Parts: sequence; C-alpha cells; structure tokens
Amino acid sequence: MAVGGGGGGASEFQPHPVKEQHPGVDFCVSSSPAWPEAILLGFQHYLVMIGTIVIISTILVPLMGGGNVEKAQVIDTFLFVAGINTLLQTLFGTRLPVVMGASYAFIIPIISITLSRRFSVFTDPRQRFKQTMRAVQGALIISSLVQMIFGFFGFWRILGRFLSPLAAVPLVTLTGLGLFALGFPQLAKCIEVGLPELIILVVLSPYISSMIKSKRAIVDRYAVLLSVAIVWVYAEILTVAGAYNNRSLKTQISCRTDRAGLISASPWIRVPYPFQWGSPTFNAGDALAMMAAAFVAIIESTGTFIAASRYGSATHIPPSVLSRGVGWQGIGTLLDGIFGTGTGSTASVENAGLLGLTRVGSRRVVQISAGFMLFFSVLGKFGAVVASIPLPVVAALYCVLFAYVASAGLTLLQFINLNSFRTKFILGFALFMGLSVPQYFNNYLLISGRGPLHTGAIWFNDIVQVLFSSPATVAAIIAFILDSSLGRGHSSTRRDSGRHWWEKFRYYNQDIRSEEFYGLPYNLNRFFPSF
Repeated sequence: MAVGGGGGGASEFQPHPVKEQHPGVDFCVSSSPAWPEAILLGFQHYLVMIGTIVIISTILVPLMGGGNVEKAQVIDTFLFVAGINTLLQTLFGTRLPVVMGASYAFIIPIISITLSRRFSVFTDPRQRFKQTMRAVQGALIISSLVQMIFGFFGFWRILGRFLSPLAAVPLVTLTGLGLFALGFPQLAKCIEVGLPELIILVVLSPYISSMIKSKRAIVDRYAVLLSVAIVWVYAEILTVAGAYNNRSLKTQISCRTDRAGLISASPWIRVPYPFQWGSPTFNAGDALAMMAAAFVAIIESTGTFIAASRYGSATHIPPSVLSRGVGWQGIGTLLDGIFGTGTGSTASVENAGLLGLTRVGSRRVVQISAGFMLFFSVLGKFGAVVASIPLPVVAALYCVLFAYVASAGLTLLQFINLNSFRTKFILGFALFMGLSVPQYFNNYLLISGRGPLHTGAIWFNDIVQVLFSSPATVAAIIAFILDSSLGRGHSSTRRDSGRHWWEKFRYYNQDIRSEEFYGLPYNLNRFFPSF
C-alpha cells in the first residue's frame, strides 16, 4: 500500500540513527574542562548531593534521639565518607563520573531499628542515639558483604551479561522517575520558595541556553548555581522581613533559612573518625533487613551507572566493570558502618542528572566534588551554611535532575523494536507495576504505620517492604524475568530486545573503546584484569 507524502525528500522520513555513545556532550568521561571551570562544576555537584544527606539525616537522627548537634555531626561524617567513596568509585570502581551519596533504600530498616523496644530502656536521648547508631553500624557492616560478594565474586557480572536494552529501560527510567515523591510534593511545602527555584532553573537551562549561540553555554552549565543563589537570597529576604513569623512551625521549618539548626550546632573543625559513636553491635534480624536494602541499592546504582555512562558519552558499561563498581560500593557501605554515617551509600541519582543538565560528563569534575565533600566535612561551620539551604529548593532541583535520569532510560528505546507486541507488553507491564506496587506498599505504611505483611518476624516484614517499595527494583526484576523467559526460543526475540547492540560489550576486551573509559589507572589492569 503506497503512502503519500508531501513536499519532502525520502531522507526526511528516515529514522534517527542509533547512537551507542550519547552525542552533544561537551566533555566525556575521560576529558575535562579547564581547571577554573572544573572547580566550579565540582562545587555544583557538591551542592546537589548534600541535599539528600540533609533530608535523610533530618528524618533519622531525631528518631534515634539525637538533636541538632548530633545531626550536624552525622551530616559531616557522611560528607567525609561520601568524599572517600566517590574517589574510590571513580578511581577503582566503574570509573564513571558518579557521586556516591546517601541512599533512601536503607531508611525502612534503620527506622525499624530505631523503634526497637530494646532501646526504650535508655532515658537519656544522647545515650539512646549512640546505642541506636551502634546497632545501625553493625547492620551496615554485615550488609556490605552482600554488595562485595555480588561485585567482587562476579555474580553481578553474570547477571549483567543477560541484561538487554529492553530490560534496562524500566530499570534506568524508574531509577529517576520512581523518586517523584521527592520532587513537587516536597517543593510544595514552601511553594513561594520552591516554585521560583524550579521556574528559574528551567528558564536558565533550556530556554536561555538555546538562545545563546556561543559554544560555551555558561548559563546552561551553571544553571543550578545561579538559580540556587538567586532563590536563596530571596528566601533570606523573606525570612529577615518576618514573612514567616506568624506561620505554623511546619511552614517555618520548610521556608525559613535560619531553622535548619546546623550552623550553630556545627563545630568549626572536626575530623570524623572510625567508631566515633562506640563499638558496633550486631543483631541478626537487623542485618537481614539491611541486606535487603543493600540489594536494592545495588539495583538502583546499576540504573544510575547506566545513566552516567550515557551522559558521559561512554560506551555501554561492560558487565565486569559494573560488577567491579558494585564491589567498591560494598566497600563504601562498609566504611559507612565503620564511621557511623547513619545510612548506606548508593550512586547519586541527582548527580547523574546533573551530568545531563550541564553536558559535562567529566570524571575529573566529580573527583573535584569529592574534594569539596572532604573539605567541608572537616570545616563544619562552612559546610553547614550550604547544608542549611531550604529543602523545597533542593526538591525543585530534583524535579529537573531526576527527570534527566528518567530520560536517559528512555533513550535506550532506540536499541529495541517498538513494533513488537512482546516488547510493548514487557515495557508497559514493568513500568506500570514498577510504579503501582511501591505505591501500594508505601501508602499502606503511611496509613497504618507498618507494611502489609504482619508476620511475627519483623525482619522478614522489613525485607518485603524494602524490596517492594523501590520502583526501580520492582520494574527491573519484572522486566528481567519476562525478557529472559517470554518468547525466548523465537528467532526475532534477540533483535527485538536489542541484545545484538550490546553483544560487543558483554566482555571487556571485545570493544577497543572500553579501555579509554573504564581502564584502571596506574596500569592496574595488569593485576586486576576485567573480563
């Protein structure tokens, strides 16, 4: 049947060509801007990552019995360890420009630990905080073994070789999209501050940058710094002018710039050190629930690694490198337990989104951001100034940065056959269930104060709650199982899933570009080869 067309040549109707490396990136993984520009971009990464640490610490530390002093110490400790973990990951892990930040996956088992009856005997809040933190440390140390075993023993490499672009789309997309509750719902807690930040960021980045013809898109590249500075000054003016003096306490905490309690509570100089809260304590139930969170962190980090490889204009990450990164993530979680950060680590989704916003996927820039983390964790007063940014401003950044990670997952659609009904079912079902199942589990927890599973084993209830509260985990498991089993014997399945595009990356040495992006420094590949 002939299809009529008007006016254009045949080339007008040709599909866009498939790109194994993302085009339009100004600096890829192995390149870097000039040092002054790299330092500013590194500070911007630091500014983005600190918000999650503050949010998680604000949730967990008061439940443990800590006050502003303890919260400031926990934030400084996590910043210190995050700096170390980021350097380890970029030097010896995946070698991708990823920031290792705080993970939301560990919140449920940690809250379960804090609410345990065994800590109700401590009447002194400071003592209760220390005892609870020691229990969290012990559980983190044990759970880190899961990540190290999956990574260094090559189990994640095996699974990675069976991962097709079709299964990766729901994983990466919901790694960003699954965090939607941290975006506009949190922004709306102070709409007069959060909404201007979102509008200014969108205007500065896509709109103004598209009107500027210069190759150096300064406004675009520093949109986060510029927008936060403008809105922070605006929020400070509102606070000083007394706009929130007669508002509710909840509004004042969200909107005021002087209610974080961090600046006065932070010391001028303090170096975090191992076992600063005391020797870790170990409980089997706590460790099992935390292991489930460590597994979820592996899956979510995998989605972030793939997004970072796209925005760093690298080739698809080889399974052996992915496994290597998971192993070093386990070492990071071990350091979290040793130092007492209060939660575990994961590859920061928001910083992966920042790579897409700035179009700078440079490894060196992220390593510079790790230097800022170490510097401001020791000089507590200076770090506390940045950490006191109103959280609705941070939520406005999330609205854009998480969206970039979600779109990185959608770009993988170019590798698969969207005209296949098998493809349509797997994609639609995995994405829908990845949003629907966690919504049920989270709503049940919010309404009743506990998950839908009511067995006598609290640790088992926590495991189920952790696994099925993560959109990326649910979507990845469903997509992986369906893609590996449905229509496996059909001749067209391999091409429909896009496996032929990633076949060359199954083994490290099959593509000559792997060494440029993922090769270990100091000629360490001789001693630790990737397969």
